[in-house]
Amino acid sequence: MGRRSRQRDKLAAPTSDYTDADGNVLTLRGALTPATRQQYAAVVSGSPLSQEDAWQRAVEFLFERLAVSWTIAGVPIAKQKELLQRYRFASQDERRWIRDVLREHLAEWFPDMSAP
Repeated sequence: MGRRSRQRDKLAAPTSDYTDADGNVLTLRGALTPATRQQYAAVVSGSPLSQEDAWQRAVEFLFERLAVSWTIAGVPIAKQKELLQRYRFASQDERRWIRDVLREHLAEWFPDMSAP
């Protein structure tokens, strides 16, 4: 009985909502584990021969780790696999907006991390 009550008392990371001009809402979590921060640092540094690839991968990595949900045209997407698939399918304008949101989110919640 004690174990079950401890599992229910897990802390949830804080979240922030960001709304685009069309009313779509991207919800990002406000916590990253130390291991995830180390993985991100490795992704950002990438290969010196392919900084563009490292930059693209860094944006995708952050989206994958921080996105909690994305409501598009009133339809919420909350499963991680579906979120990542939708990100990969996003238009250039949507990707630009996501990059701007990720930069804003990092500046607010993770000022010690470099934004892509």
